[in-house]
Amino acid sequence: MTGPLLHATDVTVRFGGVTAVDAVSFDVARGEFFAIIGPNGAGKTTLFNCLSGLVKYSGEIEFAGTRITGRRADQIAQVGIARTFQNLGLFSSMTVLENVLVGRASKITAGIPAGLVWYGKARRQDIDAREHAYEVLNVLGLTALAHTPIKSLPYGTRKRVELAKAAVVTPQLLLLDEPVAGLNHAETEELIAAVLDLKDAMDLTIVLIEHDTFLVMDVADRILALNFGQSIGLGTPAEIQANPRVVEAYLGASDASTSTSGSAR
Repeated sequence: MTGPLLHATDVTVRFGGVTAVDAVSFDVARGEFFAIIGPNGAGKTTLFNCLSGLVKYSGEIEFAGTRITGRRADQIAQVGIARTFQNLGLFSSMTVLENVLVGRASKITAGIPAGLVWYGKARRQDIDAREHAYEVLNVLGLTALAHTPIKSLPYGTRKRVELAKAAVVTPQLLLLDEPVAGLNHAETEELIAAVLDLKDAMDLTIVLIEHDTFLVMDVADRILALNFGQSIGLGTPAEIQANPRVVEAYLGASDASTSTSGSAR
């Protein structure tokens, strides 16, 4: 199919008298690594919530040529969009594999009776879910930890489990909400390498929110910059770094003139 995978037109969100997202439009191409940046309160997470069906908005959003405006979060997940959150949604007493299989639950369509006796369609779907979960765990270097409880893992590893939980539904588009928040430099490098491996292995399109400007400039193909809910720049990392509105609002003059550090590719 030709055309962008994701197409947003004049997306606007108002909370009372506050406009959190103000007529934002952008496209995301298939296979692209697209990033959204901006200072705190710029509207990044609210825009993500629009894409994943968590808030009401005006404007239009299309995914793979289909209008998804007004659809619920579970309906959007079914069409091929998955998301991680800033706060981990993992069950600490469950194992890595069990948590990842929770992410696969939306793909299970067999009825309760068949599931209780592990028969027919339920058995086939369970086997398929486990096989796919192990494939994702393998890409992310988590296979050896499959039966380890989440509560015994360090925070950086839990972040990779959260990524696996989102990826196991085989999405076309993966939304990453500040995936390296709270990680040290080594953990950040490890997680971003895992994201890039997963993107290649599953042919994913990725949209990322991240405060680490140098990381974004290093990995993103294109960047959308927001400030006070409005788009103030859209382009390649070089174009964003040279955009005076972005420099003033977010990057800072010194950052804009500093070369990108540490390649994650």
